[in-house]
Amino acid sequence: MISTLYEPFRHWSEGGSVYILSDLHFEDSDCKLMDPNWITPDEQIEIINNTVFKNDTFVCLGDVGDPKYVPMIKAVKKILLLGNHDARGTYKDLFSEVYAGPLFISDKILLSHEPVYGLSWCLNIHGHDHNGTEAYREDCKHINLAANVCGYTPLNLGKIIKDGVLSDIDSIHRQTIDRATEKRKRKMNMKENNNGEI
Repeated sequence: MISTLYEPFRHWSEGGSVYILSDLHFEDSDCKLMDPNWITPDEQIEIINNTVFKNDTFVCLGDVGDPKYVPMIKAVKKILLLGNHDARGTYKDLFSEVYAGPLFISDKILLSHEPVYGLSWCLNIHGHDHNGTEAYREDCKHINLAANVCGYTPLNLGKIIKDGVLSDIDSIHRQTIDRATEKRKRKMNMKENNNGEI
């Protein structure tokens, strides 16, 4: 179990691992325009099922494509964050949980379809960027899981957490305390400097 997940999401890791992937675009006609090497839905399902097993949770960060392929994914739990190509009601019977927007699943992890900026206190795991070349600002840490960018292979959330992906991210609480401490030091320095002047 991934104990650092917020309580409503801990059940994702009960009995198995949590895997994340985005932008499957099963049978979407634009795929070859985005990437001429885009693989078939059957090839994608094979890659997913060679990684994700029946006790695992599979999280799709949007843009599923043809819903007929979703039942072929072996995971016991399937979670969807709707993407810009997903119609709201299309997938509700195929996924255990469906969310309409970005989702904080822990203090330092934000799942979203599109990249989110300006949050230096968290890791943003997203898709949507099919070029993989978007210049991310330094104040944000991102992992782009658009299927064609990450080799159509789902990311194991527990493994990257254990490997330390969050170790260089200060929590929002730490940043708030550090800013308050720095502000207090500046005020004290200004007061000392003003008292020492003639």
